[in-house]
Amino acid sequence: MSAHAVAELLKQRIPLLDYLLSQDWQSTRRIARGRLMGVCPLHADRKPSFLVDPGKSLFYCYGCGRGGDVIRFVELSQSVSFGEAITLLRRWYGMGSLLSDVIQFYQVQLHRHPEAVAYLAQRGVQQAELIEHMRIGYAPGRCLRSWLMSLGYSLPDLQLAGVVTLEGLDTFARRIVFPLDSSLYGRSIGNAHPHRFLRGGKGGLYAWQKVRNCRHVVLVEGLFDWATLWQAGFRNVACSLGTGLNATQLRQLCDGAPRAVYLAFDSDQNGSGQRAARQLAQRLWAHQVEAFSVDLPDGHDPNSFFVHGGGDAHQFQALLERARS
Repeated sequence: MSAHAVAELLKQRIPLLDYLLSQDWQSTRRIARGRLMGVCPLHADRKPSFLVDPGKSLFYCYGCGRGGDVIRFVELSQSVSFGEAITLLRRWYGMGSLLSDVIQFYQVQLHRHPEAVAYLAQRGVQQAELIEHMRIGYAPGRCLRSWLMSLGYSLPDLQLAGVVTLEGLDTFARRIVFPLDSSLYGRSIGNAHPHRFLRGGKGGLYAWQKVRNCRHVVLVEGLFDWATLWQAGFRNVACSLGTGLNATQLRQLCDGAPRAVYLAFDSDQNGSGQRAARQLAQRLWAHQVEAFSVDLPDGHDPNSFFVHGGGDAHQFQALLERARS
């Protein structure tokens, strides 16, 4: 679904007045045609200058000269981009509970489909404790829409959340699914594009809240890397879901806490992973964050180092120590 289509659905599902009232805005008087006036929440307003038209779901402030729909109001009031405003509105609308139901459905499906379990085993993910800890699931590509609608969700709800396409199909069909904060990540087990996120992107670092107070943090590219290290006993690992960190992820690493970050990115044959690690290390040092690039054997990432390269926890720890020397 295009961003324009999502925006139109949001405006249909979320009346501007309902959102304003939820943010403690109060009208001071009613004027012609059911319109309302109140103090503007977008600037230091001393006398009511903020006009709301509930019928058209639009606002305009005669004081600061700004106006628009509910999405525009979120952009202005929260100082965020158009895409971030859509994400915030989806969350406000209640997509959190919907995602919980989707995740639960996928978790149940995982154990009903041998091909999904076999794929996880191929990637070295076999511990039941780990699968439960990460809440890993599988999207077989059928039944999701009908099951969610039986719970009371409407088709526009599902399309707005991004879990169902305009055609009513499962967005994550034939993918191993990992829950993220307010999002999902899907890894294809077939021929489809390997990586898929819910609309709104990947968000912050995976598992950051669990490691943010660690003095030493290992940062990996992928969730299978994270899973493999967790199985090997490493509990100080976060995942960036790619080598390119977004602004949120960079802020998390550069929050002023004393820490050393070990960048265990893929040792690609073309050198792209290691180049990305070195560049990120330079950025972190510029923010007074200790950062070290971990040199894995050629052609390996942390996952394959353990699964196919015969590596173990002691050998990986040695790589971390070597990175600092």
